[in-house]
Amino acid sequence: MLRSHTCGDLRKKDVTKKVTLAGWVHSRRDHGGVIFIDLRDRYGLTQIVFDSSHKKNILKSADSLRREFVIQVSGVVKRRKQGMINKKIDSGEIEVFADELKILNKSLTPPIEISERADSGEDVRLKYRYVDIRREELKNNFILRHNVIKDIRDFFDSQGFLEIETPILGKSTPEGARDFIVPSRIKKGEFYALPQSPQIFKQLLMLSGFDKYVQIVKCFRDEDLRADRQPEFTQVDVEMSFVEEKDIINIMEQLMKYVLKKQNIKVKTPFKRLTHKEAMEKYGSDKPDLRFGMELMDVSNIVKKSKFTVFKSVLDKGGRVKCIKANNDFSRKNIDKLIEFVKIYDAKGLAWMKYDGKLESSIVKFFPEKVLKEIAKRTRVKKGDYLFFVADRKHHIVDVALGQLRLKLAKELKLIKKEWNFLWVVDFPLVEYDELEKRHISIHHPFTKPKEKHIKFLDKDPGKVLSDAYDLVLNGVELGGGSIRIHKSELQSKIFKTLGISKKEADSKFGFLLEAFKYGTPPHGGIALGLDRFIMLLSESSSLRDVIAFPKTKSGDDLMMNSPSEVSQEQLKDVGINVKKK
Repeated sequence: MLRSHTCGDLRKKDVTKKVTLAGWVHSRRDHGGVIFIDLRDRYGLTQIVFDSSHKKNILKSADSLRREFVIQVSGVVKRRKQGMINKKIDSGEIEVFADELKILNKSLTPPIEISERADSGEDVRLKYRYVDIRREELKNNFILRHNVIKDIRDFFDSQGFLEIETPILGKSTPEGARDFIVPSRIKKGEFYALPQSPQIFKQLLMLSGFDKYVQIVKCFRDEDLRADRQPEFTQVDVEMSFVEEKDIINIMEQLMKYVLKKQNIKVKTPFKRLTHKEAMEKYGSDKPDLRFGMELMDVSNIVKKSKFTVFKSVLDKGGRVKCIKANNDFSRKNIDKLIEFVKIYDAKGLAWMKYDGKLESSIVKFFPEKVLKEIAKRTRVKKGDYLFFVADRKHHIVDVALGQLRLKLAKELKLIKKEWNFLWVVDFPLVEYDELEKRHISIHHPFTKPKEKHIKFLDKDPGKVLSDAYDLVLNGVELGGGSIRIHKSELQSKIFKTLGISKKEADSKFGFLLEAFKYGTPPHGGIALGLDRFIMLLSESSSLRDVIAFPKTKSGDDLMMNSPSEVSQEQLKDVGINVKKK
């Protein structure tokens, strides 16, 4: 070994020891006759002293040292003088007086400030990612990630689960997003697909008798990216046989409690539950943040008695009027910005009233006094409260627009408590109608089991069908989702038909699964948790990219490796592909 200790090992008990350390020069201070450096590795920092009174000619060797040089130092551990102790680092009571110095490798001036005295732009950070992740903040994120993964594996092992790997090269099947496809060299014109999830494989494992499966697995989805999404991501994939929804929920609550306890975070179980309908109607989101109030309030039956044309015309068409309440001194300029904000979510506009002993605004003249009092009573307004109204023929637009406004106001008004608020959202609709494709599509995926009592609606009114599906939400972030699965080929074929998947297409893409279902498939269900999102919340990072070692940009680029990139004509010829240039 090139070192006897790491830079995080040494303490005052090690004083007088002869040690050898190796690492990166974190910082350098020349005090004229004495040079100090902080030597860094992933375990910590140790101060090294180059003092000619301790070792003759050592300053000459140390004078060339610069930030991020990789060096080996041998010397004697000494206790720091009184008043020179650094309480910010674990080794702050000692320092090493260098006897020998060896430069293992030099470094150019780093493009990123490792000591975090300055913040580089994200493009630079991603281009030089191998330097960026030397920073303390990111280093700690990956240590946390390692520990959480270990704890997850320990928990599932204690519960009798087996971790079984599933293929990366698979078949392209419709699961809600575009597949990344991989051409076959041996069978030109044919393609593998990278898995969006191990969904089909883990169901086949249930059929094979492995009743408790878990896998920490890479998944791939070719979809439009945003801050909380990456084209490749990691999930904790779980499946169990002979279970009901309550069993999956119970095991996942135990997992969360176990993992968070290891991080000195206490959570109470069972977690709160809301139906999908309740979540949308109260919070305007299927992943509501419950760390603050500001629930959506339906005032349709009250405001229909007004003469306000905007509300009445919407209600006459079967629409809805809802509002939220916020206490703040909103200027006209603030309100105008909020009006533009809700339009992002297809709302036509935003009406408002302020309560100052009575409701006031430019629209109150259209409301009889009795109606205004009913609104005040229904919303329980207090002095300084503002009511913000959204009206639309489509109930979904009302809920989503107000739900997003709720989140925006909570952040701006600092209403969000610092706590760990878990929630299960259950009873999701099985399908929704896609106006563009003119067909029903799965809310979760095509293998989700409809509620037994709703199967009768599949033929004539699929929109009424609820499913045995559930999402785990933490602080307004969807951590994961799952469902009880279909385990009979007849019902699976019926669902494919409901989704507009022809028998020919179903046989082509899922024939092997339908065939497998005929060989004794047990009732089963599972869930997948987004590991990256979980670590992002635990580390209090603002971006998924801060918890993934080598992430992509929002546009899917790897700035470090400069990918995606062109490949040679020979490679394309091997797989039988011609590329059209733009």
